[in-house]
Amino acid sequence: MTPHDLREQQHAHLPHPHPHPHPEAHPQAHAHPPLPAPSHQGSVLLDIGAGTGALVIHTTAAENGVEIHVSPEDRPQQRTHAAVRPRHLPDRTVYAAVITPLPVGRYTVWALDDTVHGATAVTDGGVSDYRWA
Repeated sequence: MTPHDLREQQHAHLPHPHPHPHPEAHPQAHAHPPLPAPSHQGSVLLDIGAGTGALVIHTTAAENGVEIHVSPEDRPQQRTHAAVRPRHLPDRTVYAAVITPLPVGRYTVWALDDTVHGATAVTDGGVSDYRWA
């Protein structure tokens, strides 16, 4: 069992896929286990604290299941990603990728064609929002 498999197994109970880093840039599409069921209000665990934060990338339903990649602005080859999932709230369903934990800093958000989609900042102990659509 690889460290990645162990981490996935340990986090199998989480309602969203655990983001994981890739040492270098690679095509957006690659194999992963099936996505878990959509999350509900209060069911997503954010691993934030001193020196780390979380990034929520808001999308439309059209991006459901798509992996969105981010990297530190000064290290484009050091990417992390998470899949867009439905997030059921009491009055509506939103679609978002949640990437946590991320070290504090500026990040590039990558488009599906591997070009730059935009940039955002992750703050110390905070949750940053990015609008994909």
